[in-house]
Amino acid sequence: MNRPYHVPVLAVEILELLAPRPGQTMIDGTFGGGGHAFRLGEELQPTGRLIVIDRDPAALAALEEAHSRLAALSLTIIPIRGNFRKLSDLLDEREIPMVDGILLDLGVSSHQLDAGDRGFSFRADAPVDMRMDPESGETAVELLARLEEKEIARLLWEYGEERWAARIAKFIVERLAKEPILTTKQLADVVSAAIPKGAQPPDTHPATRTFQALRIAVNDELGALRDALDAGVARLAPGGRMAVISYHSLEDRIVKQAFARLAGRCQCPPGLPMCQCGAKEVIKIVTRKPVSPSQEEIAGNARARSAKLRVAEKL
Repeated sequence: MNRPYHVPVLAVEILELLAPRPGQTMIDGTFGGGGHAFRLGEELQPTGRLIVIDRDPAALAALEEAHSRLAALSLTIIPIRGNFRKLSDLLDEREIPMVDGILLDLGVSSHQLDAGDRGFSFRADAPVDMRMDPESGETAVELLARLEEKEIARLLWEYGEERWAARIAKFIVERLAKEPILTTKQLADVVSAAIPKGAQPPDTHPATRTFQALRIAVNDELGALRDALDAGVARLAPGGRMAVISYHSLEDRIVKQAFARLAGRCQCPPGLPMCQCGAKEVIKIVTRKPVSPSQEEIAGNARARSAKLRVAEKL
């Protein structure tokens, strides 16, 4: 880990709120470059267990590079290549019934953004892939070719909160009727052409929201998050904590609503004379408001600026 594969966001706050202790078993469900994992491991030793999960084979390759550093810690490291939405299955396969803490650091890692050949960013011209697991599922190119114009517009609006979604979808479909969109530069150029110059954001690339929406759709990130939240809370031991770092409002809203539901808040429509949803209190919310990075952290790591941390504890 001599190279800056990943700068962990809210690292101090994670340790304070997850409160790892020697001998516990914890999960880093999004290993990435191992920044959080190493810090958790330091606190879990001796005799603790750290389960690291990632669906990106490049992330687990980083684990192999980091092995000598992690091996210096007195704990058991259990690397798993997989999707955290299948958390229960992954734990069952290894006969691990309960854990004491779970961390989910959502979104893409710094390495994924910087790796030009993955297609996550428009900074480098690369195939429009965007899969976190490059060995399964359809690429963003294949997704765009399959969807109709209205479906593309809905995707961009729902997952990217893009106000120009309909116009961008129209430009994409018109371009695809003439020739395929194969590279990130081609896609970024189409999006830029669709958004009027006077309406383009001054501080971000006009294709930012489109790329976010396609990445979320290709990897079913929001569906995976919903599954992981329920599965994770179910596998927490009493007193165990789950910490989730999100990077945009869609993710944060899902975490906030899931924690509220699991904390026993009624989910019935307003106006019903009595609760019919059967809401049960299985967690308490530790962070009533999301924790954000300090200005000092943002100054040192610009990608932390939109991060929000929420933590819940199993009753």
